[in-house]
This record gives sequence, C-alpha cells and structure tokens, in this order.
Amino acid sequence: MDGGTCGAAYNRLVVPADSKHIPDRQRATAFARFFEAVHEGVYIGTISRQVETSGGGTVAANPHLKIMLGYPPETPDDEVVLFRPERFVDASARTAFLTRLVNEGAVSDYLLRLIRRDGESVWVEVTARADRVGRGTSLRVEALLRDVSERKRLDDQSRDLYLQLLQAEKMAALGQTISGVAHELNNPLATILSWAERLAERAGDATTRRGLDVILGESERAARIVRNLLTFARKRQSTRSLIDLNQIVKETMALRPYEQRTLNIDVLSALASGLPPVFADAHQIQQVLLNLVINAEQAMLTANGRGSLVIRTWHDADHDAVVLQVSDDGPGIPPEVKSKIFDPFFTTKETGKGTGLGLTVAYAIVQ
Repeated sequence: MDGGTCGAAYNRLVVPADSKHIPDRQRATAFARFFEAVHEGVYIGTISRQVETSGGGTVAANPHLKIMLGYPPETPDDEVVLFRPERFVDASARTAFLTRLVNEGAVSDYLLRLIRRDGESVWVEVTARADRVGRGTSLRVEALLRDVSERKRLDDQSRDLYLQLLQAEKMAALGQTISGVAHELNNPLATILSWAERLAERAGDATTRRGLDVILGESERAARIVRNLLTFARKRQSTRSLIDLNQIVKETMALRPYEQRTLNIDVLSALASGLPPVFADAHQIQQVLLNLVINAEQAMLTANGRGSLVIRTWHDADHDAVVLQVSDDGPGIPPEVKSKIFDPFFTTKETGKGTGLGLTVAYAIVQ
C-alpha cells in the first residue's frame, strides 16, 4: 500500500465524509462526553506570566483530575486550582515548572509532586501547553495529568534494592580480602606487643619508657583495627544468647560518662520497661551501640562544640521486635557521602581521629 493509499485510509477512518454537516451542538456534546469520561486528568485554566505570583483560575477540570487530587467528582471546577503554591510539595519545583512552561510554551511528561486535598502527596506527569490571552499578562494553560505514584514507588523500591545488592556484593568481596590481610597482620602485631611488654618491664630512662609507651599504645590500636577487620569479615565466632537490651545499653553508656561530661554531651536514656529478652551477641550489640555513640559525639562536637544524645528502646509488637534508637542533634550526614558511610576506611574525620571502620563493623554485625 503506497503513501497516498495510507493517507486515504486514515482520512476515511478519522474524518467522516459528512463531518462538515455535524451540528456544532453535537460536536460540543461529544467533546463534553469525552472530557468527562477520559481516564486522565484534564485541566484548562489561566496563570499569570509572573510565575512568582499565585494568580490564576480554573476554566475546566474533568472528574478524573478531581479524584486524582482528592476531590469528589461533583466538586465545582473553580475550586480545583491546579497551579497555586499550596498545591506543590516543593515551592522551587513549582517555580521551575512554571518558568519552563512560560518560556517554552509547552512541557511534556514533566514529573511533579502535588498535594491532594487530604494532605497526601501524588506524583504526576504533566503534558501541557500555554498560550497568551489577548495582550494581557495571563496565559491560558491546557494540561493533561497522569498519576504515576505507583510507578514512582516501584522505581524507588527497585533503586533501593539495587543499592542494597550493590552494597552486599561490595561487602562480600571486601570481606574476603580483609580477612586475609587481618590474619597476616596478627602475627607481626603479636610479636611487637610481646616484645614491647617485656621491654617495658625493664628499667630504662624516661625517653626509652616514653618510646615503649608509644609502641604499646599504637600496637594495641593496630590490634583493635585488626579485630574490627575480622569482625567485619565475619570470621570471629559470635555467641548468641537471650539478653536484656536495656542492661546492655546501661553497661555501654557506663563506659562514656567521663568523655561525655568533659565534652559537654548531655545524654538522655529513654528505656522502655518490661522489654522481652532478645537473642543476640551482647558484645556485638555493645560494639554497634558504642560505635554509634562515639560517631554522634564527634559529629556534634565538630558542628556545635556540644550536643544532646538520646538513646531509646521500645517493644514493636507488630514486628515482634525490640528497637534500639540513637538520636543526636548534630549536623546529619551530607547527601554526597551517604552512599559511602559503610565503606571500609571511609571517614570524614581528621587524620588519626578515626579508622573508617566503625560504621562498617556496625553494618556487618546488624546484617
């Protein structure tokens, strides 16, 4: 079939031969039926060309759009004003969207997060065009909106799952390598510690003693790093039993009162009474909590010179679990480093202030 035949077939399907004779009233009725029945949000309205203003109004909004935004289908059209500031979750997103619409005259599949009448949010894709109304400062907007909330939720879940799998693969590969390195370091470290302890028992001048103290201190620090590496690599045996989580919290926090007092850290423990026992390794839970607490202290001190730390426990009956929560009033984690905080040896602290293994070990234990 050649191009001319295709065109003829298309014309026969879409434009009846007697279409010129269809009365305007019938056309309007057919359009109104389509407007009411289409399963996409359809909006016709006006906005000001000054996008920072909240002016504008609704000419027409179909029932599907009203339902999408949480209104009953019979709601008067002029009550559904689409582009007012309060309709947008993010004010800057509104500005960016309207600026592009005004400047380019049209948008296609533009993703926005809007607020429904009930306060919930909905993700929509907007295809719209805008034309100037006469010589004024208003624009007539015709928009088609599609609810993509479910697709956005699935996309976010897929991305989160991908990141979790990526992290798991990275940890598995690093675990094998780190385990071998840690075992190789154990033997020379044991020798260094043994000889340093023997020499420290002998009489010597002050300089020698200071040197031996440094050797002992740094060797013990290196040994702690090796132990953390082995914990991360899951090569150490864990001993699980039924434990009282509140008791573990109290014992762990008893290790830090001097530091917290001298560093101006206020600690509030909100431990729920009557917690059921949990099946876990007490030493590992203590290690996780200690790492979180020390991280929080250092972050608060760096940002504010002081801080408040809150440690809570409670029983989540719905999930048959006991929850331990550590909160602080520090600056939080910058978005650009969130994906790296569990990586071995990654740290934002000054050289010598951290090994970059605290959260790595905590992550491995929790997993």
